[in-house]
Amino acid sequence: MTLEEKVAQLLTVGATTRDVLGEGQRFDPAKAEAAWPDGIGQIARPSDARRTAPAGEAVPSDRRWRTPAETAEFVNAVQRHALTRTRLGIPVLFHEEALHGYMATEATMFPQAIALASSWDPELVRRVNETIAREVRVRGVSLVLSPVVDIARDPRWGRIEETFGEDPYLAGELGVAAVLGLQGEGRTLRPGKVFATLKHMTGHGQPQAGNNVAPAPLGERELREFFFPPFEQVVTRTGIEAVMASYNEIDGVPSHANRWLLQDVLRGEWGFRGAVVSDYSGVDELATFHHVAPDIQAAAIRAISAGVDSDLPEGLSYRTLVQAVRDGRVSEGTVDGAVRRILSLKFRAGLFENPYADPKAVGRVTGNAEARTLALEAARKSIVLLRNDGILPLAPGAHRRIAVIGPNAAVTRLGGYSSFPRQSVSLLDGIKARVGSKAEVVHAQGVFITRSEDRSLHEVELADPVRNRELIAEAVETARGADLVILAIGDTEQTSREGFAKNHLGDRTSLDLVGEQNELAAALFALGKPVVVMALNGRPPSWPMVAERANALVENWYVGQEGGTAMAQILFGDANPGGKLPVTVARSVGQVPLYYNHKPSVGRGYLFDTTAPLFPFGYGLSYTRFELSAPRLSQRRIRSAGTVDVEVDVANVGPRTGDEVVQIYVCDEVATVTRPIKELKAFRRVTLQPGERRTLRFSLGPEAFRMWNADMRRLVEPGAFEIMAGNSSAALKSATLVIEE
Repeated sequence: MTLEEKVAQLLTVGATTRDVLGEGQRFDPAKAEAAWPDGIGQIARPSDARRTAPAGEAVPSDRRWRTPAETAEFVNAVQRHALTRTRLGIPVLFHEEALHGYMATEATMFPQAIALASSWDPELVRRVNETIAREVRVRGVSLVLSPVVDIARDPRWGRIEETFGEDPYLAGELGVAAVLGLQGEGRTLRPGKVFATLKHMTGHGQPQAGNNVAPAPLGERELREFFFPPFEQVVTRTGIEAVMASYNEIDGVPSHANRWLLQDVLRGEWGFRGAVVSDYSGVDELATFHHVAPDIQAAAIRAISAGVDSDLPEGLSYRTLVQAVRDGRVSEGTVDGAVRRILSLKFRAGLFENPYADPKAVGRVTGNAEARTLALEAARKSIVLLRNDGILPLAPGAHRRIAVIGPNAAVTRLGGYSSFPRQSVSLLDGIKARVGSKAEVVHAQGVFITRSEDRSLHEVELADPVRNRELIAEAVETARGADLVILAIGDTEQTSREGFAKNHLGDRTSLDLVGEQNELAAALFALGKPVVVMALNGRPPSWPMVAERANALVENWYVGQEGGTAMAQILFGDANPGGKLPVTVARSVGQVPLYYNHKPSVGRGYLFDTTAPLFPFGYGLSYTRFELSAPRLSQRRIRSAGTVDVEVDVANVGPRTGDEVVQIYVCDEVATVTRPIKELKAFRRVTLQPGERRTLRFSLGPEAFRMWNADMRRLVEPGAFEIMAGNSSAALKSATLVIEE
């Protein structure tokens, strides 16, 4: 390979794909030869027609996305050119977004990541990602930018919805499940599989002041104890082939230039053998944002020397590498290492044997009945019941008139990184379908949250308060004649989202409801009628007034395309809620950061307020009742390399079949460095019939008791450990284990 051909493999073509397009946005081989004579390494998001529109050609809003057939046609045309008309015949790597569904038209949209985490069901997460992989691969794409295993400790951060929550063990288990679902076992893809990209390495989920991409004020011990473990679990337990560096800095070093992070830890300590890819424009930002490089060539040199192999989404910085090598500013051997990893990824994806999409199968695989059924199951299992005075489940026919009110009642909130599925069901649709002729269902908007529903808009404007107060008055009149009010409030895809630029913000300083939603809720509560609040949101519901006054509060998150049906099934008892919170819900922004696995010195108290959360990590109610025993240990003393079995009895003592999540926590009572008051180390979701009792067994080995000591050595320190079992982090019974030398 010539130096130019090598560097071409490290580049990505995003918006500049327009340079290879002809009439009708079709791939033009002649233009490709002129624009990319040395081949194309990677193309970003072929489903996105706006991204790849020719220069000067406007794309109507309804043509933002290529259809499944058009995407397959585009991919195949590119690959035919790459294999037959370039000197080396190296196929192109295509990547797409697939956080909770393939972000492309007609693909199945599953519940957002934070909702899937609320299922506490790794097997479900694996099946969801198996379906996502099939829908992506059939269009000829073999790499997706998912999953996110950053732990999230700051609900002001707009990207909290993209995570599996605050706990490293839960995030690690669900991250492993997601990767195995996407790409299967091993390091070579089978049919219907895609390579995953582990995001974002690391510290992204606790940015300074809750601002996206801000510095992560974390020491090495904090990184190793909390932020590294989910990444390490995925790297050591799966064949993950791609890891994405994070935008933020740690201790003054941005991740895209952090050799210790990407080389010493990721490749050295954990043995990662795949490719490190940049976050979008992350290499460029070493110069333009972090100011640790004077220009993009210097940024490219720092990034590739630190271990970043591929420059997404445009390759602007890495295009300077040819000259940098010739000037002696970076060795060709460094470029060779990156090229080997990118080519290895392409070989392991099977692109040299068959790089093509399957146009005949696209329609059959995309958004089919099997996928919709799984999306409904995932939605049901993701819903968390937070408060219930006995009003739920609703008895069909018990209410003559039901008022469904609120800005999130008649829309399907899918959350960030979503596209347009073949079908979607709103809460209002789901309730109407469920009650049929047994009750009259009336609807009122209540308020609008923002002036627009277009999440791609940069500027976010709250809705007109004057108009909203008129709508509140209308909603009160609608509710006045009803027997029951179902109030759907929360976020939109504008009010909780990734803030990727100064003109496209998504983080907030307040955690409570925005706009006039609290006014709407208070006006409805004042009627004295039963009110069930349905939360549809991307960030935890820190809504103290609503939580106190609602007869029931149901956390649905962004629950996916089948969410309306799932929510109705939960409301009317066709399904029993069994989800648990993957985050601690703060009462106010003044408590942030607030997470369950804090150190003993946290929480002394506040003047005029409490340190208690609104809802604790791991919490969720059911329509039945469960009893859990104290944990029983197979032995009271073990050696530091030993294993203890923990048994917990769980019984359904209520009237309905239901799911319970049994959670096991550990506390090191005295250590040479401070330790968290409790840490999740095992969990299992089980379904029990009324009267059924089951004994669950968990094995805790050295990995459950290890810590990083004062010398930054990972080991098990002898001493007493409290082993706790329960159905939330705040409802636990315990036993003591002694670990000896």
